Amino acid sequence: MSEQIRKYDAMFFRRLRHYLCRKAGVFYRKSYSQCGEDLIVAFIFNTLKVAHPSYLDIGAHHPCFLSNTYLFYRQGSRGVSIEPDPFLFSKIKRVRGRDVNLNVGLASQHGSLKLHVFSSRTLNTFSEDEAKKYVQEGHEQIALHDIEILTFEDVMKQYFDRTPDFISLDVEGMDLEILQSIDISRYQPTVFCIETITYSRSGEGEKLTVIDDMMEDWGYLKYADTYINTIYVKKDLWHGHV
Repeated sequence: MSEQIRKYDAMFFRRLRHYLCRKAGVFYRKSYSQCGEDLIVAFIFNTLKVAHPSYLDIGAHHPCFLSNTYLFYRQGSRGVSIEPDPFLFSKIKRVRGRDVNLNVGLASQHGSLKLHVFSSRTLNTFSEDEAKKYVQEGHEQIALHDIEILTFEDVMKQYFDRTPDFISLDVEGMDLEILQSIDISRYQPTVFCIETITYSRSGEGEKLTVIDDMMEDWGYLKYADTYINTIYVKKDLWHGHV
C-alpha cells in the first residue's frame, strides 16, 4: 500500500469516527497543547473563517506532544517548525513530513549559540543564565550543542511567501529577544501564542508583563491566558468579525 493511500485511509477513518461521535451525541475536541491552547487558537481561526492557517512554530519541541501546531497539521495546514535539539528534531522530521522542519535556533543575530540540553527537554535553552538556574534547581544538563542561528527575517525570506497566520513561540529565556527582532510593520500574524511565564520548579514563575505591553502597542488583543501561555489576536481583524 502506498504512503498516499495510507494517508487517505487514515483521514477517512478520522472523519468517520468524528461523524459517529456526533451522531451518538459525543462532542469533544482533542488538544495536543499543554493547556488547550490549540483549541483556543482553532476557535479564533474558525471565527475568522480561516480554514487552514499557516504557522511558524518556534521551539517546536515535539511533533505532537505539547504542540500548539499539531492540531492544525492534522487538519491539513502546513508551516515551518524550528527545533534546535537534534534528538527532538529527528522526531519532528519523521512525523511532520508536510512541514518545513529546521534544525536551527532563532535569535536577533546570525551565528551560532550553545544549546543547553536537559534530561527534561522542555527546559532546553540557549540562555546560559536560564541553564544555570535550572541546574541550581536540581535539573540535570545532559548535553551542550553548537547550533546554527537564523533570524526571524531569514525565515520569512527563505520559507514564506506571506506572513504566517499563526506564530507559536516557546524558547526558554529568548522569547522577548525574538519578539523584539520582528519588524511588526512588515509582518503581522493574525495570532500569537507566547510562553509568558518564567520557569520555576515550585510553580512560582514570574509573569512577563512586558510582553503584554509590547503586544498591545503592536495592536494585539490579549484574547486568553492559560497562566503558562498567552494568546494574542490582531485587534482590528477580531473586532471586524465579532
